[in-house]
Amino acid sequence: MALLFGLVIGSFLNVVILRLPKRMQAELADACADLRGEESTPLPSRLFGLDFLISPPSTCPKCGHGIKAWENIPIISYLLLRGKCSECSNPIGIRYPIVEAITGVLSLVVVMHFGPTMQAAAALILTWGLVALTAIDLDEQLLPDQLTLPLMWLGLLVNTQGLFTDLTSAVIGAATGYLVLWFVFQLFRFLTGREGMGYGDFKLLAAFGAFFGWQLLPQVILLSSLIGAIVGIALVVVRGRDRQIPIPFGPYLAGAGFVALLWGDEINRSYLQLAGFG
Repeated sequence: MALLFGLVIGSFLNVVILRLPKRMQAELADACADLRGEESTPLPSRLFGLDFLISPPSTCPKCGHGIKAWENIPIISYLLLRGKCSECSNPIGIRYPIVEAITGVLSLVVVMHFGPTMQAAAALILTWGLVALTAIDLDEQLLPDQLTLPLMWLGLLVNTQGLFTDLTSAVIGAATGYLVLWFVFQLFRFLTGREGMGYGDFKLLAAFGAFFGWQLLPQVILLSSLIGAIVGIALVVVRGRDRQIPIPFGPYLAGAGFVALLWGDEINRSYLQLAGFG
């Protein structure tokens, strides 16, 4: 059930990944026009609230063919359609079934780890948010407040009941998570004159602090930095990527946060034992 439900959620996340950045761009363009004193183009009412996620219905971007219900079954429809629009045979992006499959598998792993508990419900919401944030950051180098901030507040809320940590650790974790990366950002900008990361990274780490407490933040920072450094060096050496082209840090934070969600406490205990503190 967790796997099947995760596949359905993955299909919905594909909509979020595609439409949320477009909504933000439209609102930004409207705000900029207003600041310049220009007559802004009124945004459709569906851009406000959450209704933009369900309206208009999904269509083929090439021919406008409306996606039927049977064409929207996670993974199965992609296989039946052989990865093409049923009307014009325009290729369907492989990322759609990949996001669905990843979301389904991660949902299964979370429920197997936590069991049928409130912890599992909260962990699933966090996991789904991380999937969407990862894809959006890869596409747009952006971690939207519409996703990071609700996750932070959810972490604080669930820890009023001590689901993952005590409330004091959660509050300190949220503040510390934000301020640590904010300080790194300011130091890097002072030394180089350039911005090394975006504010969305601060807020995502604050969300992890709210969920796990300050105790797991060093683990998340070290693991995400290590993976990010390895991938960045590999891209430069193997693929000849320009060092000046920024690499989104959000996916590495998200991956490290998911590891901490499931095995963070065990990793910390193992480290302390190896260091002679256990």
